[in-house]
Parts: sequence; structure tokens; C-alpha cells
Amino acid sequence: MHDLKGRVAVVTGAAQGIGATFATALAAAGAKVVISDVSDTARAVAAVKDAGGDALGVRLDVTSNDSIRAAVEESERTFGAIEILVNNAGLFAALRLKPFHEIDEAEWDRVMTVNVRGMFQCAKGIVPSMKKAGRGKIVNISSGTFFYGAPGMLHYVASKGAVVGLTRSLARELGDANITVNAIAPGLTESEGVRAHAQLGAAKQPTIASRAIKREMLPHDLVGTLLFLVSPESDFLTGQLINVDGGRITY
Repeated sequence: MHDLKGRVAVVTGAAQGIGATFATALAAAGAKVVISDVSDTARAVAAVKDAGGDALGVRLDVTSNDSIRAAVEESERTFGAIEILVNNAGLFAALRLKPFHEIDEAEWDRVMTVNVRGMFQCAKGIVPSMKKAGRGKIVNISSGTFFYGAPGMLHYVASKGAVVGLTRSLARELGDANITVNAIAPGLTESEGVRAHAQLGAAKQPTIASRAIKREMLPHDLVGTLLFLVSPESDFLTGQLINVDGGRITY
């Protein structure tokens, strides 16, 4: 098991779903976890504490520098300098699948603002805290749709492709600061939001059939990769995208 004892980790979009699973796993590995979201984090914080972990819930809007600054200050007051950032917040399950010509500019801009600019802003706001600690690990959540260009969600796919570019460039800029930057590309995952999305339900069986491992993908299937990327075992790995989808895409 990866030992993250005493390390401070911020997970964005962690009130539920994959983010909450990440927060629970990081706490179980010994990290002090800051569970951040625009939604109420109380349930996710309680789950970590009930399991014996350390957690702090903060309201964080990844598109607001003021919100990020306040979250960083509260995190540092409570736990100390931040060493891990999991950029998980994003718009996906709230989107309705539609042809590209039906996506208006306001919706396009909203997806790009949250899914791409939000990661940029969180990194910009949290890296100074990592530099105080003398080390850092950033993990950005991309998507397997990047590899095959899923139809009906052009803005989402484009945003997740941009996350890959952001990851690679940021890794180059932060290497000398002892900060690694990597990304995970999950396949279609049975999160709370996906289960509640009627249109995504139709994609479930074809997706399972296309995998080498023919079953539903669960949030926990991402935990091993995440823990590796934030642990000392991956200290010489940066700028990489790891695809976790049960073998749907092989390359």
C-alpha cells in the first residue's frame, strides 16, 4: 500500500462520485484530505472521518481565483502546505448529448471554463503551497473519449484533449520545482452522475463489450493508478497520460 502519511491532498469536485472515492482512498493511505466542491461536502467528509481519516471540507469554485485562494488559506491553516492536487472537478454528467451544431457558444464556453481553465487556475493557486513544501504531485483527470472522439459531446471531448496538453506543458514548467504533473484518462465509469444520466445508459453495454475486461468500470478501478501517481514510487514519471478503461483502447 502506498504510504502518504502526513501529506496534504486537495481533491476538487470531491463531494460525490469519483472525487469522493479519490478522497477516501487518499485518506486511507494516510493523507490529510481537503475535500473541495461547489456542492455540500459534508457527506464525503463524514465518510472519511468515520473511517478514521483526516478530512476538511471547503467550498471551492475552480473558476474563481478568490475561491481558490480562500480554500488554500484554510487548507494551510488546518493541515499545512499542500503537496497533492487532484484536478477532478469538471462538467460531464450534467451535459446532454447533442450534435455539435446544437451546442451554443455559452455552453461551449462553460465546459471549457470549468474543465480546462479550472485546472489551470487551481494549479496556479496551489503550486505556491507545493513550493513551500518542497515537492508536489498534480494529477489531472482527462477522459478516454480523447482517444476516439465520442460523438454528441464535442465540447467535452475537446476540453479533455486540452487537459492532456495542459498536463504535458505544466510538467515541463514544474519539473525543476520537484513537482510532477500527470493525467488519468478514465473510461465510462459508473459514478452517481453517470447512473442518473439516461443518455449515457445507452452507451453502457456497447462500452463493456468493447473492453478486454468485460464489466462495468467503477470509481474504485481508478484508485490504484491515482495512488501510484501521488506516491514517491512515481517520482521520475511526469507529463504522462495513463489510460484506465479495462482495455477498450490499446496503444
